Formats: sequence, structure tokens, C-alpha cells
Amino acid sequence: MIMPNLQVIVASTRPGRVGLPVATWAAAAAVEHGVFDVELIDLADYALPLMDEPNHPRLRQYTHEHTLRWSETVDRADAFVIVHPEYNYSFNAAIKNAIDYLHQEWADKPVGFVSYGGVSGGLRATQALKQVVTTLKMVPIVEAVPIPLVGRYLNDDGEFVPSEQIAAAAAPMFTELARLHGALAPLRARV
Repeated sequence: MIMPNLQVIVASTRPGRVGLPVATWAAAAAVEHGVFDVELIDLADYALPLMDEPNHPRLRQYTHEHTLRWSETVDRADAFVIVHPEYNYSFNAAIKNAIDYLHQEWADKPVGFVSYGGVSGGLRATQALKQVVTTLKMVPIVEAVPIPLVGRYLNDDGEFVPSEQIAAAAAPMFTELARLHGALAPLRARV
């Protein structure tokens, strides 16, 4: 049986970012959950410049190799978890730019969020991101993993070690993503 593809996207590209160890943990938790074939997608590996395509993304008439590669990656996903920081009450520019590069590739796919930051745990950024993804016909879920005061959960090796409560929030998110993947799959079937 072929398992659906879940992409855990590292939204931060900043050197020294916390997002990579958090996303590494989230991807491992998704593998352990056992419902998805999991890919860890690091936006830093794509080096997307600020949107530089001459045509609207809806047309899928991409002219740059970086866009074609990004399109191919997102197209093969069945569901997403976006691991993102909160900057100034919102999400970071790298994830907005990556989302804006494409259009049809995102449609009819569920998306969950692992957010991190200070006291709010990135919840304000998640709420702002939800407005963006719904415009692209993605389906954001309620179940999420907010991580307040994220620095507390980094060990001496820089690995993310969540509290019991944070870790427990992951399984319901993956379960809901799997449920919605099944419901949305017929909409993604292209004729």
C-alpha cells in the first residue's frame, strides 16, 4: 500500500534558526505516527529569490529552474506541516515567498502548523498564515503544535526535545491531516 506524502516544511531560512531542529523532531514524530511517507523540506535548500517569475503562478508557465524544482516538490505532496517562527506578530517572509511562487500545486491539500516563538508560541503567526493558505484552496486544520519559549527545549547539542505536552499535540495533528487527506484526495485527482 502506498502511503500519502506528508511534507514537513522548514519555513525559516535564517542562519542559526531553531526551525530546523523543531522540524526534524516533527518529521520524526510523523514517521512514528505511521500514516504518512514523510519528507523534510528545507526552504533554505531551494534558495528561492523574491518572486522572480514573469507569469502569474496560476498559469504554471514557470521560466526558472528554482521554480520548476519547487513546483515539482510541492506537487508530489498530499499534505503539509509548516514549521514556522513568529516574527513581529506574523509569519516570516521566506514562507510567504515560497507559498506565492505556486498556485495549483497547493490546492485541495490539508495543512497543519508547528509554530514557535516567545510566550505566544507562534499562534498569531499561524492565524495569519491560515488566511493565506485558504486563498490557495489549502485546508488548514485546527490541531496544531504551538511551542512557547522554544529555547527552553533545545539541548546542549541544539536538538529540540519537547515537553510531554508539546509532544502529545503532534499525534492528533497527524491524525487529522490523514483524515482530511482522504476526504480531499478525490478533489486532487486531475482529469
